[in-house]
Amino acid sequence: MSAPSTHQWFKSSYSGGSGTECVECARTRDGALIRDSKNQSGSSVAVRRESWLIFTLALRDSEMLQL
Repeated sequence: MSAPSTHQWFKSSYSGGSGTECVECARTRDGALIRDSKNQSGSSVAVRRESWLIFTLALRDSEMLQL
């Protein structure tokens, strides 16, 4: 059994809130963690700060293109 996470996990503001969300993220000193919200005691993926920044900027750019 895993120890409880000390990170502050969050879901996208675009999540429906109906329990069907599948991804949660937590910011860390070195970047971010990503996990399955339906398996919170399972493993998570660590993403370095630079990669997380590029990813989130790309999402924002794609959102702006859809406006």
